[in-house]
Amino acid sequence: MARVVKVLRTLRNHWKKSTFAFCVLSYGGHWLYGKHCDSVLRREACLEAREFGRQLILPQEQLKKATVILNPAACNGKANKLFEKNAAPILHLAGVQVTLVKTDYEGQAKKLLELLEHTDMLIVAGGDGTLQEVITGLLRRNDQDSFRKIPIGFIPLGSQNSLNQSLYLPTDNLVKSITSAALSILRGETMPLDVLQIKGEKEQPVFALLGVRWGAFRDVSTSISKYWYLGPLKTKAAHWFSTLREWPQNKQVSLSYLGPTPRPPDEPTEKPPRPPLLNRIIRRLRLYWSPAVEEPPREEEPEVWVQEEVSTAELSISTLNRNPALERPQDSMLVCMEPDTLTVGEFITIGTEKTGDGRLCSARGQQVQASVCRIGLPKEGASFYNIDNEQYEAMAVEVRLLPRKLRFFCSAERRDQLLSEPH
Repeated sequence: MARVVKVLRTLRNHWKKSTFAFCVLSYGGHWLYGKHCDSVLRREACLEAREFGRQLILPQEQLKKATVILNPAACNGKANKLFEKNAAPILHLAGVQVTLVKTDYEGQAKKLLELLEHTDMLIVAGGDGTLQEVITGLLRRNDQDSFRKIPIGFIPLGSQNSLNQSLYLPTDNLVKSITSAALSILRGETMPLDVLQIKGEKEQPVFALLGVRWGAFRDVSTSISKYWYLGPLKTKAAHWFSTLREWPQNKQVSLSYLGPTPRPPDEPTEKPPRPPLLNRIIRRLRLYWSPAVEEPPREEEPEVWVQEEVSTAELSISTLNRNPALERPQDSMLVCMEPDTLTVGEFITIGTEKTGDGRLCSARGQQVQASVCRIGLPKEGASFYNIDNEQYEAMAVEVRLLPRKLRFFCSAERRDQLLSEPH
């Protein structure tokens, strides 16, 4: 007992050193526990992947080929290490023949997709920017109709992974996020996603999965990092300082759009088996003796364009890929126009909410559904667009919805979760 009292008295007399040692030990223990949990996650994922690798294949079948487009600069230069440590072992244990292609500079992924040869699956390892480059390069190909049927996997390794919430179960653990994405690719569950085609007068089209932003809130979001020293207040501070430099921050834009279009039935994901030879012969004989009567072509209804001159704090066009699992009677994209009558307090509040997800439209914003939208901007002070969180020079463009253009690997659990959400 006397020894315990002596230890406690020593700790009390040297309370500063004791407090420092306690903090160091607590932090070290927490760090080691986190590393242990990550190792357990990797082990469980590898054990599941090994079961895929043990499945027998027929002699005439070949190993699945996967082309991985990896951006090593993503996640502050840690993407290559994260991929090799968390995703690559899972793919190799499953028996997937992986071809790894690393990008060296911004925009290279678009050029690499022009040289893409046949592959069973395309995997994008990076963030929003890498994914946007890949789908742009893929859909610019002359033979895009055949290549767009290739399922695409997304392994979230970037600083911004906005599509991750639509494809996989949300998690704050980076290792779990990567391993879950790799396992979802092996399981083979897919969902179709809408794509936006953004085309200027002279430039080649750019394609996006999330949306387009233009206006005051987008401009402020690019300056938030300058106020890093304000910690959690940096977002509100950036919006407040912006109002001091210029107020009101309203943009004039010419907008014209077409309404949504009816959604056709889903295309079959698998090719139906060929009928027996006798059935094919009987069918051809029936068509020969009783040819089908051609119906007269229906007259197409004229397109009705809605034109508006808009004064807005921000204009955004977004897909419905936030919840791609829901069945909808129409194909459309959402056009949001934030009001130009905001007070400074409302501007700061709405801007803070939009920083987390630029696709959000405030309660005061005006929303319309459209299938095609044309944007005319002022000649001066047009600033820049954010297309899938990547910056592009602002100009007059046409934004066209390409419904269910690409298929992405997804988690079956996340798809069921999205189906249960209210409309």
